[in-house]
Amino acid sequence: MENEEEAPVRIISTVRALNSALRVKLRDEAETTRACGGGRVPNEPEKLWFKESSAKNLRNRDFLSPNTVLTALYEGGQVPPAVLNNVLSAHGSGVLPLNGAEVVAEGLRVCVDHPAAFRRVLSRAADYLRPSASQREGCVLLNCPALHTRDTHITSHTLTLGQLRTVLIADHLGVLLRRHGYSVSYCPALPEDSDIVNFLQALGVDWPTVPGGSWTNEEREQRVLKELRGSPHRERECEKEKRRSGGEELERGQHRGEDEEVKINLKEVVQEQGLLGYDPSLGTCTVQKEAIAHLAQLDRVAAAADHSVAMTVLHVTSCQDEFRQQQTAMLWRASGATATQRLVVCGPVKTPGVQLSAAQYLQLRRSQMKEASEMKYGDQVGGQTWDDIIRVMTSATVRFELLSTVHTSPVTLEVQREGGVSTKGPRGGVFVMYNCARLHTLFSSYEKGVQEGIYPEIPESSELDFSSLKEEGEWLLLFNYLIPYSELLDQSGRTLEVEGGGVRVNLKTEQVCKFLVSLSKDFSSYYNRVHVLGEPLPHLFNQMFCRLLLLRALRELYHSALDALNLPPIPQL
Repeated sequence: MENEEEAPVRIISTVRALNSALRVKLRDEAETTRACGGGRVPNEPEKLWFKESSAKNLRNRDFLSPNTVLTALYEGGQVPPAVLNNVLSAHGSGVLPLNGAEVVAEGLRVCVDHPAAFRRVLSRAADYLRPSASQREGCVLLNCPALHTRDTHITSHTLTLGQLRTVLIADHLGVLLRRHGYSVSYCPALPEDSDIVNFLQALGVDWPTVPGGSWTNEEREQRVLKELRGSPHRERECEKEKRRSGGEELERGQHRGEDEEVKINLKEVVQEQGLLGYDPSLGTCTVQKEAIAHLAQLDRVAAAADHSVAMTVLHVTSCQDEFRQQQTAMLWRASGATATQRLVVCGPVKTPGVQLSAAQYLQLRRSQMKEASEMKYGDQVGGQTWDDIIRVMTSATVRFELLSTVHTSPVTLEVQREGGVSTKGPRGGVFVMYNCARLHTLFSSYEKGVQEGIYPEIPESSELDFSSLKEEGEWLLLFNYLIPYSELLDQSGRTLEVEGGGVRVNLKTEQVCKFLVSLSKDFSSYYNRVHVLGEPLPHLFNQMFCRLLLLRALRELYHSALDALNLPPIPQL
């Protein structure tokens, strides 16, 4: 087991320790209250501490317990000296080293020991680039209804922007869930070398494929249909007629054969299983060939999954198709499927004044990206290297436009030709990729300087004095991004487990994009102010090395977050 000095520091662990320190007096009162037959201590606020994030507030504090909290906890808001001592000495696994606690006009402020925190984080930066929670066990099947067709293959020209959004969200979720230890599979498999596969690959989506002849599976479809015919929730016409005739057996109801329509009472399925959140208007559903093909694809993928662990199926669907997908989910359960099924419902994508297919949208963004690059870099733009750069930048633009909004909310795109795509300014994917490339350029320059004997190699962190990191942007980058990143990754896996039992699940798929945009704004501001590679003078090396360690950790953070979006970093721009 790691000791306190070895464990990665976490914001949540620090807040818990501060909560405990502030509640010392309350625990004594609670014990007295319980001894007298009472309940919890009244008037205790739910949230006792707030982590600061703005540059202005971080100049003089890192955590604050505001006056409203102190007044609720202590008579007259006066914090007892013993509590102050407990707060300052708060410690434990993952707790940030503290340097001061003081009552000020705004409340009780706490300051972190910045040099000690820099040393602990930057000496083990890799620990902050993965989920902090223990690895989960389980299998997740990500089903994308937008890609299901039976008789005709879907193409990039028939794929709508709303459907494209569901595919990109499913792709992003797959990466996040794998990082938590889940086994992830996708449905449906697509015909290899098809238009839709090539289109998705241009966006960095590596969707599973099968040989063209294996696209349909008539044998499995027949098996699914047989299960539905024998389902206890099937409604037969002869039974309806018996009810209508007062129980008399009608001759024509006795000779129905295999050609009889299969109708399933979905409301019965929902009620029998005690499922929550399904549309109350779900009733009797006539099984169509398209639904059978969909269920056969689900069966096929589920059969190949690991049966030693529990399976959760996430149907990532548009709001327009939610009802149909609820029907499909209940039909699958009526056919015998037992996996837990949830819906990730995505809002619509709006393009005021024009209608575009997914293929037209990608082509528009690609041409805009090329034009913007030519305007900025001129004749340099050309050849395979620049083709690859434009492809990745276009993919980044599309992904950030469609993923940066809460998945249940609508997205409105500016798709007028004259709108263009800027290569600078805080405008999503392009801005993020540009700042990531700046870090590559910085380290290429440093490594070249090392080869030429201008700079020495970066020494071990234990040999550096991190008190030289005094520029406010340096602490902001560590405290707001490097330390919290692993906790941000935790949320996707945790939400999947603790979300209520309803059919819908919200997985905060927008957070990585928003995090990267915010990081890029603060990094860009810092990098524009600070000259990292200074003169090759020995007395300046300590500060330069400390900054390089910080920025090297940020570069790896960029790589990790971009990888969660299936975006490769660009080495130059």
